[in-house]
Amino acid sequence: MKKQILIASLLYTLSTLLLLGVYTVVKKSHMPIITLLLLMLFLSLAFGYIFSTYILSSKFKIDQNLLNLTSEILHELNIPISTIKANTKLLQRSLKENKKGLIRLDRIEASTTRLQRLYAELTYSIKKEILPIERETFKLETLVEERISIMELLNRNPFILDLSSHTIHADKIGFEKMLENILTNAMKYSKKESIIKVKLKENILTIKDQGIGMDEQELIKVFERYYQLDSSVHGEGIGLALVQAYCNEAKIKVRILSKKQKGTEVRLDLSKLII
Repeated sequence: MKKQILIASLLYTLSTLLLLGVYTVVKKSHMPIITLLLLMLFLSLAFGYIFSTYILSSKFKIDQNLLNLTSEILHELNIPISTIKANTKLLQRSLKENKKGLIRLDRIEASTTRLQRLYAELTYSIKKEILPIERETFKLETLVEERISIMELLNRNPFILDLSSHTIHADKIGFEKMLENILTNAMKYSKKESIIKVKLKENILTIKDQGIGMDEQELIKVFERYYQLDSSVHGEGIGLALVQAYCNEAKIKVRILSKKQKGTEVRLDLSKLII
């Protein structure tokens, strides 16, 4: 890296000196000002192209290598996940009378489904860095019910749903990730037996918990990356930062209402997405 910076600095210095030299020589030859400007512009573009190509070529090479490596890893991950899924189905057929065995297989299948979801999200995140993500049209209440059914497999908080029918046009996987982060936070900062209410009325999706809540100072910091409300709770502190990033991109107005020891309510205004 130091060698590249040194060479780039030398190239920049030499190109600047060369341009000054050309300008001095051409000026003495009494060349018309327009011709002089065009010549200087051409030389500047040529040197700029060479300079930029040299600086960025190594970065492009590293990015391409990382992309190829990631694609290979994703492909290799998908094979064992599919194998586990297929063999679980076969074992379920042969263990119809073994209730304990079926319970264990159900847990394996649920974990495999979760792995498949993580695989899809990882693939989505990589593609998002390369290409624009296409939006989809889907039923919002169906998506919410599916995500909550997966949360219920964790045997934690009970959910109460009040969902009206809405169709939205959005980045579906991104929306699922955003919603999952909010639901996970609601569970993480609540007692296991406390209820989480999810309501979809008109254009507003509301997730309300009965957890530890936040005061005004904590509410100000809640969207900061790596900020954690409770350091004793496991997590990286990036969930709500990702929520805000997606909401800003999708033009979703997000509002958080909270009181200490009273719980937190997250409101998502989906007016710009509902069709």
